[in-house]
Amino acid sequence: MLGMADSPRPDELRSALVSETNPVNESVRYELSGNIARITLERPPVNALSLEMIRAVVAAFRRAASDRQARAVVLSSALAKRFSAGLDLDILLGKSGEHIREFLQELYVGLYDAQYDLGKPSIAAVGGAARGGGMTMAVSCDVVLAGESATFGYPEIDVGVLPAIHFAHLPRLIGRHRAFELLFSGRAFDAREAFELGIVNKVVRDAELDDAAMGLAGTFAAKSETVVRMGRAAFMRQIDLDYRRSIANAVEDFCNVAVTDAAQEGLRAFVERRKPNW
Repeated sequence: MLGMADSPRPDELRSALVSETNPVNESVRYELSGNIARITLERPPVNALSLEMIRAVVAAFRRAASDRQARAVVLSSALAKRFSAGLDLDILLGKSGEHIREFLQELYVGLYDAQYDLGKPSIAAVGGAARGGGMTMAVSCDVVLAGESATFGYPEIDVGVLPAIHFAHLPRLIGRHRAFELLFSGRAFDAREAFELGIVNKVVRDAELDDAAMGLAGTFAAKSETVVRMGRAAFMRQIDLDYRRSIANAVEDFCNVAVTDAAQEGLRAFVERRKPNW
């Protein structure tokens, strides 16, 4: 699992005004809190993304899109110190390019399409660590809020694989040179730097993160549903341009590198807690 640190503790979910709670699967929960859909990640210890989990995340966004009661969506984690550590390394170790491609079709293409077609604003509430694929989920949302202790990073390069999807969007977000440094150094950075770079919209106290996300979702939900839906669709069309093609390229770029001997050695070294023999 990419970006591991201390073991997290489950955090309590806000229960007020929850009218419906259903698991999409054991690691992803969907609940309707008033007119706000909440998608909650809970796969201890670090919300590492398996194929089943990312399929459940995509299904949850699809469900929110069709839920007429939902006017906005909040994506968060039930784990106190983890948003998501990224890909479960079982996805990559010793697997064929076709197997890896199947996962990336869900994480890159499936998630992108679900967000594109969502029809309502989405907010990522990032508490704790977000790494690799966890970053992919967070920045797929329309708005990213972070708790003050949140950390971010693209550690793929340190285990011999590529943060390929982030090649497509991060330079657009923060500029070529700053993006290159983050993607090829693999270093972690804190919430304040993420805000200064423009990756995060706002940083709040950890204890206020949930309220901040729900409050902003409520602001969006109070607008005209028709105007927001049509306006968001127009917004997505304008920013899309060749991004969809870039995602397809990212899938191939990741797969081509992930099956190399260098990548497999890097992944094994990470699991075995040693330096890779490159």
